[in-house]
Amino acid sequence: MALHSRTALPAQSGKAWSPSQFGTDFRRLPNRLVAAGPTRLEFISVSGEGNLATVRRCRRKRVMQNKRKLLVGFAWAVISLVACQLVVSAQTNTPSTGGDFSRFKHDNPQHTRLPCLLCHRRDSNAARPVMPGGNNHLPCIGCHEKQFADKSNAICTVCHLNAQTGTVKEFPRLMSFDMRFNHSRHLSGGAACSTCHKPSRGGVALSIPSGFSAHGTCFQCHKPGAKAGDRDISSCGLCHQPGRYARAPQVAAAFRLGFSHEQHNRDEGLGCNECHRLRSGLLRKQVTAPQALNHHASQNSMSCRSCHNGKKAFGGDDFSACKRCHNRDTWHF
Repeated sequence: MALHSRTALPAQSGKAWSPSQFGTDFRRLPNRLVAAGPTRLEFISVSGEGNLATVRRCRRKRVMQNKRKLLVGFAWAVISLVACQLVVSAQTNTPSTGGDFSRFKHDNPQHTRLPCLLCHRRDSNAARPVMPGGNNHLPCIGCHEKQFADKSNAICTVCHLNAQTGTVKEFPRLMSFDMRFNHSRHLSGGAACSTCHKPSRGGVALSIPSGFSAHGTCFQCHKPGAKAGDRDISSCGLCHQPGRYARAPQVAAAFRLGFSHEQHNRDEGLGCNECHRLRSGLLRKQVTAPQALNHHASQNSMSCRSCHNGKKAFGGDDFSACKRCHNRDTWHF
């Protein structure tokens, strides 16, 4: 195969080019013109015995390139279609067979983008919320008008014990929601330990708000429409986020050894900070507890021995005072 007549067309704006300028006939050249820039064009003429074979190879190459482009385009189209179906399925949270509306899921993408107060409107300071939808199924009917039009649809069982009579279920307890509380923020905002923690078990322990009764404590400040500056502090999402609920423990080793909060109160000149410390930035175990040990407590830790050392309070090596603490049926070696 011989290559010749490789020529560059210089830039001449507004002028026509003539075949005679290049000593060859454009009509006999293969139709292959390669662009090399905005002001430069190159063409290659192929002659000799390999001319026809070369043209065929070029055509086959171009056909293969076009096929590859079509296959890649088809593959992307299929991927895009599948992705769209997955997104739609996730947004509706329903199978392709028509949908399962028998359960309400807060983690549905269409639900997570909605503010809590859209459904859980606090018109009163009642500790137990009520089911949404009391006003002609608003706001749920805004998206589920088709389902609410059919009283036999499974969506009715989310809130109703009997859709025909309209009997509504009680608001459920925490299952798919966790509870968050920031001790440091509340103490800096003016709350005290006694605001939430009340004497319990005859003064031995202090209560930890839980369940719907906890709302009765929280709603003393977090009333409907309450704000801290420009921040809304009345919404469910302030304390509750999707996740597994973990109840704060209500037992302590000190209770088994005869410890009582009632005997370590302000009457004795003691406050919570004498034994407990706050640890900021933690979701769990924000408040420390002293070791329920005296004789074998760690040297650098807060424990019973921190006070009961024979100097600040009875204890230390005075074993005649043992029964002043170890006098309960639950105490044992």
